[in-house]
Amino acid sequence: MQETKKEIKPESLGKVVLLAGGMSSEREVSLMSGKGVYDALVSAGVDVTRFDPKEQSISELEKGGFDRAFIALHGRYGEDGTIQGVLEYLKIPYTGPGVKASAVAMDKSLTKQIWREKQIPSPRGMLVSADSDLNFVMRELGRDLVVKPAREGSSIGLTKLKDATVEELHEAIVRACALDNHVLVEERIFGRELTVAILGAGQDSKVLPIIEIIAPNGDYDYQNKYFTNDVRYECPAKLSEDLREEISRTCLSAYRALGARGWSRIDLILAEDGTFSLLEMNTSPGMTAHSLVPLAAKNAGMSYQELVLKMASEASLDFHR
Repeated sequence: MQETKKEIKPESLGKVVLLAGGMSSEREVSLMSGKGVYDALVSAGVDVTRFDPKEQSISELEKGGFDRAFIALHGRYGEDGTIQGVLEYLKIPYTGPGVKASAVAMDKSLTKQIWREKQIPSPRGMLVSADSDLNFVMRELGRDLVVKPAREGSSIGLTKLKDATVEELHEAIVRACALDNHVLVEERIFGRELTVAILGAGQDSKVLPIIEIIAPNGDYDYQNKYFTNDVRYECPAKLSEDLREEISRTCLSAYRALGARGWSRIDLILAEDGTFSLLEMNTSPGMTAHSLVPLAAKNAGMSYQELVLKMASEASLDFHR
């Protein structure tokens, strides 16, 4: 998809506040995303002010006289509907999905439930705790498993297991429980890792070129995502035209099913038999040098700066008062 270019005049954006940093386990990544976005806005001539919710009070945000907010926060308090609710209250239009869509997408179990009700393919899974009957879990899901906190991002707290023992599964659940009392165990599907970025809202939303992530030993973990150059990215992914269209169509349906707008990125696994399963949706995609939405946008003919300006120009509210 070649993105239609639309000139955005910096002065039309008014006074922009860039939210980055925050209090989640993804703070470091958020600061990296924020720096990239800030530099792009400044170089475009936009009046932009940085705001870190961990270091500054909401009263500063309220008194700032801002016309719109660019959210470069990741994880809890920034990607889960919390800051979106604050901005709704302050009547400051913001980038990305609204309160409800952000809260739902942050909860992987709830996302899975909605997608499966819409017949969107997703791995079988269940919520567990440290004292769950793990023999039952393994009877239902098998011994190849993925364990993850239900409301974390960037693969933090995630463990992949192959032919696991009950003891190994228990250890993985305990690790995930340290981050979230909601832990999701899913069947592990082996295959190609793909990600799909979507921009826009409603019928105007568009799918960017699909990316394949080729990580060392298939381990696309926090370190490999942001701090090494060991991961290869194929953009666009080498897929048949029919499969590309099917994946794009399914991801667009998944995006709309959660009521998303602005932008998001959906991760999925393509199995050897040609079937695919959607894993999760990120409603505040990374904007670091290693991030995938800028890569997909570039392949669609949109520079990093053009992407940032487009997102800022589309900042909106769920409720207009």
